[in-house]
Amino acid sequence: MATNNDDLHGNAPDSAPVALLIIDMINDLEFPGGENVLEPAEKAAEKIAHLKKQAKELKIPVIYANDNFGKWRSDFNELIDHCLNDGVRGQRLVELLKPDREDYVVLKPKHSIFFATTLDALLTYLHVEQLVIMGISADVCVQFSANDAYMRDFGLYVPADCVASQSAENTKQAVDYMARVLRADTTPSDKLDLSRLLQESSSVQE
Repeated sequence: MATNNDDLHGNAPDSAPVALLIIDMINDLEFPGGENVLEPAEKAAEKIAHLKKQAKELKIPVIYANDNFGKWRSDFNELIDHCLNDGVRGQRLVELLKPDREDYVVLKPKHSIFFATTLDALLTYLHVEQLVIMGISADVCVQFSANDAYMRDFGLYVPADCVASQSAENTKQAVDYMARVLRADTTPSDKLDLSRLLQESSSVQE
């Protein structure tokens, strides 16, 4: 997409070849089967939080792509407050991953983070070429989003320990599919070197 401005009128000040995408982790998990997601999602959240901290140090932008839970008038801050203060299953997820002021937020109406959202425009203005995708559910929203990212020719990283679903088998099948078909790098987060990824991506851009 051709652009006439360097950023979205000051609303996208960052510029980096790599971005972290956190999918549906601001979540109360109060849905049928949510109890099955809880434990693996909390483990994934701990890994994501650590990777996010590294990203911040490297000035890699962090984007939250979150379900609007069927409400087009959804207020993301209300959702955060609900998850932190109403005794819901997903409270620990949000404690670990509460967005910072400088993080980006995209609300999505359906499974893919690209469908009917502003994400394409945001990634264009940020000059992103490599996406590190994490979140829930591995076999639904993460996989749908990875499919669409692949179709847009983004480099894909899906750390296997940063995604979760209702069963370990579903998660494994999704991760295997993304690695095999979408050519995603599924290296676990503790072995994913964001600094090196950033340097290699910058070299390619030059």
